[in-house]
Amino acid sequence: MLIHPQFDPVALQLGPLAIHWYGLTYMAAFGFFMWLAGRQIRQPWHARHGWVRADIDDLLFYGVLGVVVGGRLGYCLFYKPEYYSEHLLEVLYVWKGGMSFHGGFLGVLVALALFARKKGWSYFTVTDLVAPCVPTGIVAVRLGNFINGELWGREASASLPWAMVFPQSGTDLLRHPSPLYQALGEGLLLFILMWLFARKPRPAGAVSAMFLLGYGVLRFGAEYFREPDNFLGLRALGWSQGQWLSVPMVVVGAALLVWVYRRRAD
Repeated sequence: MLIHPQFDPVALQLGPLAIHWYGLTYMAAFGFFMWLAGRQIRQPWHARHGWVRADIDDLLFYGVLGVVVGGRLGYCLFYKPEYYSEHLLEVLYVWKGGMSFHGGFLGVLVALALFARKKGWSYFTVTDLVAPCVPTGIVAVRLGNFINGELWGREASASLPWAMVFPQSGTDLLRHPSPLYQALGEGLLLFILMWLFARKPRPAGAVSAMFLLGYGVLRFGAEYFREPDNFLGLRALGWSQGQWLSVPMVVVGAALLVWVYRRRAD
């Protein structure tokens, strides 16, 4: 029987300063983005818009702001709206945890719109460059979730070789290591698909649409192995909150992809 390794969440202690693994995974996510975006701007179809390295630095600033603000607000609104409506000040308590990918994603969309407006570029000029660079960050952050022993999976069969007990869950049930599933699915697999798709020039908006569709589908599937939040449980149709938040991504992504290619055909 496998048991979650119970990693020390503090990677390095320097006197009163504690550096957490979770923070390091975010730093890794930003580092991967900088490296991959730097490669993307060398592609001829991106270079003709006038991208330079300094733009990537600015883009990262906008993106980090969108992730933090959107992720926190999304968690408060999507997962605990009643609680935070009565404890408004605690919305600012980011050190207590509570971030939503879908909220962070919406925050990034707004941040990218502001960046595009500043540069005088079309929205898809920015999002099509960013989209293939995002999944490696998802890999890093999901590994951080696993190190913290959080977002554990639903109960798994004892015959599953990698099923494990997550002591943080307060039970001795064997569970799916769902953060690893998400790191491999909406992280590594999505990165490979997106990077291959973005290697050739595509109609404006196609790469962005593919990310929406790909992430939405992979996250929806992963939620079947992830334990729903105990304060929410399963929602309508037996779907989790994460699945319901993924449905609009799938619908919008698919519709956008069809629209983009039909527009080109016309």
